[in-house]
Amino acid sequence: MNKAELIDLMSGITKLSKADCKRAIEGFIESVSKTLKKGKSVVLTNFGTFAVASRKRRVGVNPSTGRKMEIPAKKVVKFKPGKKLRKSV
Repeated sequence: MNKAELIDLMSGITKLSKADCKRAIEGFIESVSKTLKKGKSVVLTNFGTFAVASRKRRVGVNPSTGRKMEIPAKKVVKFKPGKKLRKSV
């Protein structure tokens, strides 16, 4: 499902206009992004938790050449589904 399909589905469920649903989704994405940039997590009870995790520097192998290469440390976003979401899937 892409963003446009999500907007259509959300509009049908909530009976809000597609424009209102689009603004709500974009606002949600921006809010979550800003919170994660600050290093904080976003907890949505019964849905899940968005959090920032750190990956250590490691050595990997380039699959096309077979040569070892260093993969730098970085921060990644992780999502842990909540109990209700896990049960529904």
